[in-house]
Amino acid sequence: MANTTASSTTESSSGLDRFFKISERGSTMGREIRGGLVTFVTMAYIVVLNPLIIGSFTADPNNPATHDDAFGDILPAGQVAAVTALVAGVMTILFGLVANFPFALATGLGINAFVAYSIAPQMSWAAAMGLVLLNGVVVLILVLTGVRTMVFHAVPASLKSAIAVGIGLFITLIGLVDAGFVRRLPDAANTTVPVGLGINGSIASWPTFVFVIGLIITGILVAKRVKAAILIGVLATTVIAIIVEAIVNAGPSAGTNPKGWNLGYPALPDNVVGAPNLSLLGNFNFDAWVQVPVITAVLFLFTLVLTDFFDTIGTMTGLGKEAGLLDADGRLPNTGKALFMDGLGAVAGGAASSSSNTVYIESASGIAEGARTGLANIVTGLLFIAAMFFTPLYAAVPVEAAAPALIVVGVLMMAQIKEIDFTDFTIALPAFLTIVVMPFTYSIANGIGAGFISYVLLRVATGKARGTHPLIWIVAILFAVYFAIGPIEAAIG
Repeated sequence: MANTTASSTTESSSGLDRFFKISERGSTMGREIRGGLVTFVTMAYIVVLNPLIIGSFTADPNNPATHDDAFGDILPAGQVAAVTALVAGVMTILFGLVANFPFALATGLGINAFVAYSIAPQMSWAAAMGLVLLNGVVVLILVLTGVRTMVFHAVPASLKSAIAVGIGLFITLIGLVDAGFVRRLPDAANTTVPVGLGINGSIASWPTFVFVIGLIITGILVAKRVKAAILIGVLATTVIAIIVEAIVNAGPSAGTNPKGWNLGYPALPDNVVGAPNLSLLGNFNFDAWVQVPVITAVLFLFTLVLTDFFDTIGTMTGLGKEAGLLDADGRLPNTGKALFMDGLGAVAGGAASSSSNTVYIESASGIAEGARTGLANIVTGLLFIAAMFFTPLYAAVPVEAAAPALIVVGVLMMAQIKEIDFTDFTIALPAFLTIVVMPFTYSIANGIGAGFISYVLLRVATGKARGTHPLIWIVAILFAVYFAIGPIEAAIG
C-alpha cells in the first residue's frame, strides 16, 4: 500500500507540474504554495478596506463614514466584505487555471473610490454597479477583437520598464501611508508641505513603530536569502503587534485616533467563524442611462474603461518583468487569456456589487517568494474564499504588519530602472514622468498617461513620429481626453 500511495502522489505531482509548467518555469510546489500564501497575506486587506470605501456601517446621513447613493441607500459593510472575498477568490482561481500566471485579482483600488465618491452619489448603487459591469463587457470586447493585446505589445520596452519602476514606488507609498509612516498634514491646504513623517515629524504611534520593526525584520530576512522571508516577516510582525497592543492598548484608528491601528486589530477576536451574507450578488441594473444625463453616463463609463484598461496593462507588465515571464521582445505569453480574465473580473465585480476586480500589484510579493505559475493563484483564491468565513480572524492582522512586504517588493521592482535609456531624452522624460506621476497622484493610470502623451509629443518634436506605433498615438489621444474629462463634461453640460 505504501508503494501505491507514493506512486499516486508522484503521478499527481507530475500532473500538476505539467499542467502549470512548474519545473519548466524554474519553480517548485513549495515555492508556489508559499508564494500564493504570501500574496494572500499582502492583499487580503482588501476584504476589510473595500467595505470602508464603498460600504457603510450605518445609514445615518450625518455620519461621515456613511457612503450613500443618490437615494440615500447604502451597501452594508458586512455584505460588501463577503462578496469582496468571494469574487476575489473565484476570479483568482480562474485566472490561475486559464492564464497560468501568479497574478491574483481583487477589487481595484482607485476604481472603487471613483465609484463610491463620483458615480454612486449621482445614481443608485445598483445602477453604479451596472456601469462597472458594462465597463467589463467593453474591456472583454476589446480583448476579443485583439485591440487590448495589440496595445499591450505596442508599448515601448523602456516605458514598460518605467511602468514597473513606477508601480514599485506606488506600492511603496501605499505601504508607508497604510502604516502611518507617511501622513497628510492637518493644515496641508495652508502649507507648502502636503505630507510629513508620522505625527508631527516623528514616529509617535505604536502601530507605526511596529511597522518599522517589521520592515527591519523582513529586510534582514530577505538580505540573508531566507526562504519565505516575506511571509515570515508578516507573521512575525503580526505576533509583535498583538503583544504590543496587549501592553499599550493603542486601540483602532476609526478615523479619530491617529495613534491607533489603521486596518485590522491585533488581538484575538471573540468569534473565529461567521456565515457570509451574499445578499449583494446580482444587485445591479442598467438604470444609469435614465438616472443621469446620457453624456454623464458615457463619461463615467469611458473613465472606468480607461482606468481599468491601463491599470491592468501597467500591473501585468510590472509583474511579468518581476517574474521573468516576458519573452525576448518584452512580451507576456498568453496575454490575450490574461487580459480576458481580467476583463471578466470587472464583469464579476459589478454583478456582485464588490466593484471592478483586476490584477493586483501585491502579487509581486508572492513572485518575490518564488511563485511563477497559476498554482500560486489556486492557493491565494482558496484562502480568499475561506476568508468569507474567517473574516474575524483575518482582522487580527493589522495593515502595519503587511506594509513591510510592500516596501520590500518596491525595492525589488526598482531594479528595473537600469533598463531605461536615460541618455535619450525622448525616452528619459516619458519614463521619468511615468515613474513619478504614479505615486504622486496615487494612480497607475495617471502615470502611464503622462508617459504616453509626453512620449508622442517628444517623438513628433524630434522628427521621429514615423517610428511611433499607431496605437500609441491613439492611446495618447485617449489619455489626453481622460485628463480633460472635467472641462469636457462642464462644457457639454
